[in-house]
Amino acid sequence: MPGQGETTVSVPLTPTRSDLYWRRIFNKYDRDADGKISYAELKEIIESREYEHDLPDNVVEKIMKLADRDNSGYLDFNEFVEMMHNPDFKAVFGHFVARYVHSIVPHRGPVDTTGMGPGFLYVPKSLRDGTYEEEYSCWPPAICMILISLVEIVMFCYDAAHGSTTAVGPLAKIFIYNPHKRHEAWRFITYMFVHVGVVHLLVNLLVQLFLGVPLEMVHRWWRVTLVYLAGVAAGSLATSLTDPRVHLAGASGGVYALIAAHIATIIMNWAEMEFAIIQLLVFLLLAAVDIGTAVYDRYWGAGVTNIGYVAHLAGAIAGLLVGIGVLRNLEKRKWEKRLWWAAVILYCCLMLAGILANIFWVDHFPDTKL
Repeated sequence: MPGQGETTVSVPLTPTRSDLYWRRIFNKYDRDADGKISYAELKEIIESREYEHDLPDNVVEKIMKLADRDNSGYLDFNEFVEMMHNPDFKAVFGHFVARYVHSIVPHRGPVDTTGMGPGFLYVPKSLRDGTYEEEYSCWPPAICMILISLVEIVMFCYDAAHGSTTAVGPLAKIFIYNPHKRHEAWRFITYMFVHVGVVHLLVNLLVQLFLGVPLEMVHRWWRVTLVYLAGVAAGSLATSLTDPRVHLAGASGGVYALIAAHIATIIMNWAEMEFAIIQLLVFLLLAAVDIGTAVYDRYWGAGVTNIGYVAHLAGAIAGLLVGIGVLRNLEKRKWEKRLWWAAVILYCCLMLAGILANIFWVDHFPDTKL
């Protein structure tokens, strides 16, 4: 135990960045703001629903035994910091404590540093890495993409039962995007439920579940739904303008929106993600290869294909812009705020232009007589 003189010398007049970081965590524990953490406060936090699966049941007793050096029944700030740096403590609790500490401070911003005036909490990059991954949660359950996939499967099976798996069944005729029936506005969205063949359906199902469910676990269902539907709508609007006589089926616009949404969330949460550059390159490569293949098959490949690559590209653009606009950003920076406004304005302008063109550019489209 250091003496009084040593203690006086070691306390800086201005709090360091590390002090501010640990003070933020300490204040999060200290529910009644009395400057110390009681057994009851620790127990209340640990047994709360959000953290009940992160720490073992006997964690309170072990924390108090290891950290309460003066046996006062409370942890003051110095004891708390020592506890978090104690190698014996880390050996006992392993990853549980690290995960718990990161979980309680995912949102960073201006804080009051206990009487020293407003300040900005700086967290070093080494402490921010992986924070995004720790935001994954199974509650509420990620069921939106699952439900959409089930609807696609049911509709495909219904048409198959009526003798068609090539988007000419009774349901497909109602929901497919048909350029001769553009006045039926629902077709600009509902074409996502129609698929041409089993392979087409399975590929879209696998990709949208593989990419959509993880997004829902971090960003919640309604944000992912907005991104997905934005990609679907952008795909049909863009296809109607560039390929006005093409029928459109499949969820590729929404699927590419999900791919681009992952890119958007990597950009907006770069410092909070582990291996961000690798994830970004993987998604960019995936999108580039698929779109490139679709373009090649459409114009230079053997046989006749009608792959709507414009819907892929438009869906990706919509997913990127809407993803930046609606998906969670764990730590907002000035340039990210400017990027947010630019993305929202650009998306609104593109969508408005697409809608107006579809309404008023009558000569560009085929007659509405089938």
